[in-house]
Amino acid sequence: MSTKGPISQFIEKNYLHFNAAALVDAAKGYETHLLEGGKMMVTLAGAMSTAELGKSLAEMIRQDKIQIISCTGANLEEDIMNLVAHNSYKRVPNYRDLSPEEERDLLDNHFNRVTDTCIPEEEAFRRLQSHLYDIWNKADKAGERYFPHEFMYQMINSGVLEQYYEIDPKDSWMVAAAEKNLPIVVPGWEDSTMGNIFASYCIKGEFKASTTKSGIEYMMWLADWYPKNSAGKGVGFFQIGGGIAGDFPICVVPMLYQDMEMHDIPFWSYFCQISDSTTSYGSYSGAVPNEKITWGKLDVDTPKYIIESDATIVAPLIFAYLLDQ
Repeated sequence: MSTKGPISQFIEKNYLHFNAAALVDAAKGYETHLLEGGKMMVTLAGAMSTAELGKSLAEMIRQDKIQIISCTGANLEEDIMNLVAHNSYKRVPNYRDLSPEEERDLLDNHFNRVTDTCIPEEEAFRRLQSHLYDIWNKADKAGERYFPHEFMYQMINSGVLEQYYEIDPKDSWMVAAAEKNLPIVVPGWEDSTMGNIFASYCIKGEFKASTTKSGIEYMMWLADWYPKNSAGKGVGFFQIGGGIAGDFPICVVPMLYQDMEMHDIPFWSYFCQISDSTTSYGSYSGAVPNEKITWGKLDVDTPKYIIESDATIVAPLIFAYLLDQ
């Protein structure tokens, strides 16, 4: 008897062709990978945290269906921003119709727009900034160095943000990750609001840039983690969107094989990408999985899935399937 809930039963009954069928195949492939002892990396590009993916991603983390995450600096911070400033967010359903003057009005009122959702500067950005400043300052003065996500974990675990919580913390994937001390890599962290703010303090001479560990150090850390976790069924790669969040960590395998000459290093053992980037010339996000074979990332027989659709629709459905919902 199936233990699957109504969402899973619905997609198994109705999602039978085209991208819908690819969604079901990818979900079943993910489930099989875990059942056979494999581990999974999930990569987050775009604005998935502002899309409130935490509602399903947090439970995936709690149920050990994700062993490591790679995300942009925006996704790292925006989940926490939603946690502490949710009630001050502004939704703009008619965002396609906004004039340049209306966009400027949002700026003047301290709202930063992400498609149909505006993040409030004071309640979100500045609230995190004030507490991160204390954590950065303490590390800088002590001559200690941490990765960007480790600073975020320190802030969450200290409890200093609890006074601001405006959503159930069970819906925050960063809270779930901090509780488990889940491994995270954040390539290009400097391309984020908190990264920009940290850079401004370095420019002003208040902090040393080296207080925050770099992307090169993230790659070195991942090069140590991957061989230790790729035995048996190996590590799968579940990519939401494209960009640096996906391309950075997937490259650890060819680096270890080609540059470190570790010729017994296994390929990624499962691959799925959700992207609305259509197949195109020269685009990483639009590259079909087979191209990754030529780069030494995937093997000929690696299970490969590509779902050309909106990740805000697809990812929660796949997670619901894996959670038996």
